[in-house]
Amino acid sequence: MSRYIALIDFADGAYGVIFPDAPGCTAMGATLDEAIADATNALAEWVAEEIAEGRHAPRPRPIEELLADKDVRSAQGQGAVLASVPLLKDSGRLARANISMDAGLLADIDEAAQRQGVTRSAFIAAAARERIRMTA
Repeated sequence: MSRYIALIDFADGAYGVIFPDAPGCTAMGATLDEAIADATNALAEWVAEEIAEGRHAPRPRPIEELLADKDVRSAQGQGAVLASVPLLKDSGRLARANISMDAGLLADIDEAAQRQGVTRSAFIAAAARERIRMTA
């Protein structure tokens, strides 16, 4: 999984996010957590669009290279902070996985999935995506 560095700033009561290595990809949120969650979704959509249009998404630069970038340094000088945002890509194809877990936990997952009207697999995939977002 790739991670892109985002620049996050706060102005006019909202957090704005840009990606130096994903030009034109932006996100925002009323809170920092909302902004990062929106940034994760925006980055995935941006990369999917690049690929759909026959382009390759640029590789994220190492942090050392970004910190040497004059535009990044300028944004930091104006108060922007850096955040690591995971690129969650959907390949469009399913893969079977055999996992083991406690039977009680599996029963809880099945009950929660049923309440939400989704399959066990969809529930586990959504939980995994959310956990990955939280570790950004």
